[in-house]
Amino acid sequence: MRTLEEVQATLQIAKLQKEELQKTIHCLSFGENVSSADYCLLELDDTLCKLIEAGESLVIRGDTDEHAVLCTKDRTYDLKIAETSNMLMFVPDCRTPDQLTNSQENSHIVHTQIWGFSNSYWELRKQRPKLKKLKKVLMENPYEGPALGGKEEDTENRYTMEDLLESIQASEEELKTSLEAVHACQIDGYWRMLDFDYEMKLLGHVTQMVDSESWALNRVPLQTCLEELAPLEPKQMIEHCLNCYGKRYSENDDILYALDEDKVCRGMALMLLQNAVKFNLREFQEVWQQSVPEGMSTRLDQLKSVALVDRSSRPETINLLRVEDLSEDTLERFNQLFTLREKWTEDDITPYIKDLCGEKQSTGALLTKHARSSMQNGIKVFNSRRPVAT
Repeated sequence: MRTLEEVQATLQIAKLQKEELQKTIHCLSFGENVSSADYCLLELDDTLCKLIEAGESLVIRGDTDEHAVLCTKDRTYDLKIAETSNMLMFVPDCRTPDQLTNSQENSHIVHTQIWGFSNSYWELRKQRPKLKKLKKVLMENPYEGPALGGKEEDTENRYTMEDLLESIQASEEELKTSLEAVHACQIDGYWRMLDFDYEMKLLGHVTQMVDSESWALNRVPLQTCLEELAPLEPKQMIEHCLNCYGKRYSENDDILYALDEDKVCRGMALMLLQNAVKFNLREFQEVWQQSVPEGMSTRLDQLKSVALVDRSSRPETINLLRVEDLSEDTLERFNQLFTLREKWTEDDITPYIKDLCGEKQSTGALLTKHARSSMQNGIKVFNSRRPVAT
C-alpha cells in the first residue's frame, strides 16, 4: 500500500504541482487472479443505455457458424471488436473528478482494487436484420392445406416464435414484420409459410367468388366468404388469404376487405412466371391481364424486385428474379447482379439493391461505391467496378 508521502514524492519526480490535482488520490492495485478474459466491454449509445436502465434486455443472436449480432426489441446491431492501445481497467467504486468534492483541506488516499482489464471492446453498428434464413427454415415444411384421406401431417421442422428468435438474427419486431411480408401464418402454435401453389389456390377461390358475386373489389364481405368457401378450405386460411391480399375494415358491424390491386396482380404474375425460364413479354402481359379479376389493371411497375424485363432482346422478354433469392452480402449481391447482366440502368437495378442501404444511405451512394457509370445510347448505365466472379 502506498503512503501519502510516497505519492507526493512521485508527484515531485513527475514535476506535478499538488495544488493542480484533486484532494482525493486513487491508488490502484490488481486483485488476485485478475485476467483480461474475465470481462467483455460493450460500448452503448444513449438509446441503448436508456433501454438497459429501463429494465429491457439486449440479446446476442447467432449460430456457431454465424457472425453474432445484438438485438433490442425492434433493432439489430452488428457486433465488432475494436482494439485500443490504452488498457481499459474495471475499477468498482472509483469516482470520476466530477463526482468528487474538494471539501477536504488535505490530500488523502483511497485504495482501490482493479477487478479486470481489457485492450478491446465491442462496438455496435445498426444493420439490416438477417432474414434470408427465415424463409429457408419455414420452407422446410410449407403448409399445403389440411391433410386428406386420413393422411397424417408432417410434424417435423415446425417453429414457434421462440424457436425462430433462437435461430434468426433479427429483433422480435423485425421478425414479425418479415413473417407478415412472406405471408406466414400461425397454425396450431407454429409459424408456417404456405406452399405457393396452395396460396394461389386460396387466392383463386377468393377472386373467382368476387367475380361470380359481382362484388366491388373494395367491398368483399368476410363472413360471406367464410360461409361460401368453408366446404373448400379452412376458414382460417380464407381469412389469412384476405389479410395477405386485402385491407380489412369495418362498416356497420360488418367486416369487409378492399382487395389490393398491386398485391393481387403481383401474385398472379409470380404464378405465371414461376415455371418459365423466360417469357415473351407481350404474350405474358396479355395472359397476365386475363388472369386477374375484372376491374384490375396489370402494370410492369407492380413487379419491381420480383421480375426483370429485358428490353434488349428480340422479342422482349421477362423472367422471374426475386430480390429475396439474392445474397444479403453487399459485395456478393452486386457480383450476382453483374453476372446476370453486364450493364444495368438505374431504374432496373434500384429495386435489387434498395434493401442493402443503411441508415441515411441512398442507392446512388451504393452505386457510386460498387459500380461504374457510362452512357449508352443516351442512357446512363452501370457496370461492375471489379472483375465479376462467375
